Amino acid sequence: MPQEAPLNALDSAAFDRAVGAALRVLGTDPRGRVVIDGRSGSGKTTLARRIAELGGARLVSLDEFYEGWAGLAGATRTSARLVEAHARGSVGHYRRWDWERGEFADRDTAVDPAVPLVIEGCGALSPRAAEHASTTIWIDGDPDVRKRLALTRDGDAFAPYWDMWADQEDEHIRANDPAALAQLSFSAT
Repeated sequence: MPQEAPLNALDSAAFDRAVGAALRVLGTDPRGRVVIDGRSGSGKTTLARRIAELGGARLVSLDEFYEGWAGLAGATRTSARLVEAHARGSVGHYRRWDWERGEFADRDTAVDPAVPLVIEGCGALSPRAAEHASTTIWIDGDPDVRKRLALTRDGDAFAPYWDMWADQEDEHIRANDPAALAQLSFSAT
């Protein structure tokens, strides 16, 4: 009988530490901005969902605006722009990517600066985003575990793009060094 894949690669103690730390920040900054970055399959989305749920925050995932499988760098710029606008108290905007049609939506999606923001995804954390974030989190882990979890989660849709995506992650890490920008770092097992 196959085992169900874990919700994320972080062990429960690390997951609880990350949630607690982010909630403490949001508790002192009700318009706070939590930026979560890390490699695919590391547990970013599960962590971000939990923080947003408990912290009453708006969750924005870079999956919403990657321009397809080659769109990590563009999403990094959009993430920084959204975090910066939120910090200024301005409404941020982005266009959703329609993965089935292969194009951006016709209308913008707004991000209300009066509500705490949790933004997550590979490429979310750059120097510009970190400058305006209330707290920053980096998650990495064993490549084989991450790949197994990501492909279990996304199946055949992601498998052909795994290497191409990993190359973009490597480029993002070289260009932005998100682990060094992170106030909290976790390694998934």
